[in-house]
Amino acid sequence: MIIKDIDVFKPHYDLYIGGKWTKGHGEDRLKSINPANGQVLTDFVDATNADVDDAIKAAQDAFPAWKKTSAAERAAILNKIGDLIDEKTDLLSLQETLDNGKPIRETRYVDIPYGADHFRYFAAAIRAEEGTVNQIDKDTISIVLREPLGVVGQIVPWNFPFLMAAWKIAPALAAGNTIVIHPSSSTSLSLLSLAELIDKAHLLPAGVLNVVTGKGSKSGEYMQHHKGLRKLAFTGSTAVGREIALSAAQNLIPSTLELGGKSANIIFDDAPYERAIEGAVKGILFNQGQVCCAGSRILVQEGIYDKFVKDLVAAFKKVKIGLPWDTETQMGAQVNGHQCDTIDKYVRIGEKEGKILVGGHRLSEGVGKGGSYYEPTLIAAGNDTVVAQDEIFGPVAVVTKFKDAADAIAIANDSKYGLGGAVWTTNLDTAFRVGEGVETGRVWVNTYNEIPAGAPFGGYKESGIGRETHKLILDAYSQVKNIFISLKTMPDGLYK
Repeated sequence: MIIKDIDVFKPHYDLYIGGKWTKGHGEDRLKSINPANGQVLTDFVDATNADVDDAIKAAQDAFPAWKKTSAAERAAILNKIGDLIDEKTDLLSLQETLDNGKPIRETRYVDIPYGADHFRYFAAAIRAEEGTVNQIDKDTISIVLREPLGVVGQIVPWNFPFLMAAWKIAPALAAGNTIVIHPSSSTSLSLLSLAELIDKAHLLPAGVLNVVTGKGSKSGEYMQHHKGLRKLAFTGSTAVGREIALSAAQNLIPSTLELGGKSANIIFDDAPYERAIEGAVKGILFNQGQVCCAGSRILVQEGIYDKFVKDLVAAFKKVKIGLPWDTETQMGAQVNGHQCDTIDKYVRIGEKEGKILVGGHRLSEGVGKGGSYYEPTLIAAGNDTVVAQDEIFGPVAVVTKFKDAADAIAIANDSKYGLGGAVWTTNLDTAFRVGEGVETGRVWVNTYNEIPAGAPFGGYKESGIGRETHKLILDAYSQVKNIFISLKTMPDGLYK
C-alpha cells in the first residue's frame, strides 16, 4: 500500500469555530507526521489565544438555544452521528492509523466502532434521564431537574484521539452543553474529520461543537484558564491533569480527569493458562503500550512463574511488528521519535535495576527504518524499581513474582496510580476478593483492555477523578436544580 497515492487527507486543515472553517488569527501551522515512516501527511492551524476566545464565544452564543432542545432531539442527533461514523469507518480508521501509528486492525475494530457506539449509548442514556419528583409530605413536593452546565472545555490525548473525543463529546452533547475541544497537536486529524462529517451533514447548530487545534502549551494552556468555561474535561498525564484541576479550582468550575496508570495484571497459578498468556501480551502491547490502563506490571504467582515467563517471552517474540496499515500487523509504531526516546530511557534504567528478558531496543532497520518503532520488552524486576513505579507508556512490562492473594494485593496497591488491572484465575472467590482488594477503578477478570460503553471507567489515587463511558458521566456534565414546592395556602404562623 503506497499511502501517498491514497486520497485520505486534505492538503490543509483549518479550525472549526461557530459552524465555519477558519484559518484563525495567526499564521502558524503544524505538520502531521506519519510515525510509521516519517512522511508528512498534511498541516493544520496552530491556534492563537484569540482563536480560543472566538471558539468559546461561539459556544456561548449557541448554548441558550441548544440548552432548550429536548432529550429526544439531542438523542436523534447523537444516533445520526453514530451512523455517520459507521458509514466512514474505513476512512476514519485509516486516518487514525496513519496519524497515530496504531495497527489498522485496532482502529478498524476498536477505536472507530467503539466511538460510534458511545454516541448511541448516550443517546439512549439521556432519553432515560427523567429527573425525580418526591412528595416530602402531604403539603410539600420536591422536583429534581438536571440542567446543562454551559460551555465545556475538553482536552484529549494522542493515544486514542478519536475514541477519547467520542468519550467526551457524546455525553457533553447529550446533557445539553456546548463544546470547545482541543486535540493533541500530535494527532488532530481524525477529530477534524469527524467535525467535517458533522458539518457537511448539518447535524449540529453552529457553535455547538468547536474544534481548536494547536500546541497544548499554547492554545491548550490558554483554554484551561479561560473564564468563559463552565467545566474542564481532560485525559492525559497526571502532571498536566494536576494543572487542569488547579485551573478549574481557581475558576470554581468542575473538572473530570482521566490520568496515568501503572496497572497490575495479576496471574494466579490456576489461571486459564493460554488465555492468560494472550492477556498479558494484549495488556501491554495493545496500541504499542500507549494506554493509560496498560497492564505494565505483570504479577505472576510463584508456582507457575518460571514457565509463564518463559512462554511469555516466546509470545513477545512472535508478535508481528509492521507497517500499521498492513492488516497482518499486530503492533505498529510509537506516536513519534520523542516517545521512543522516553521508552528507551526507561529501558536502560530497567537494564540496571533488573534483567531484560526480551526486546529492549528501538528498531532502526527493516520496518523500523524511518519510523518510530520499539521492540516488545519484558523486564524482570522488583516492584520497588523505577520501571515498576513510573508510567513508561510504551511496549514495556515489568514481571514480578508473588506468593499468594494477600501478597498480590499488596504489590498491586504499592503504586501512586489506580486506573486498571486484572485478575486471572478460575476461582471465583479469588477473583472477587482480589478484585475488591486492589485500589483501582477498573478490574478485569480473565480479560484485559475491554473498554465498551456502559461500563464505568476512571481512576483512584493519581489516576484521576470521575468516571467515563457510563451514564454516571452525565452527572459531571449537568448541574442539579431543585424546585421545592409548598402546597399550603395559609400562613405557617411563625410571625404572629
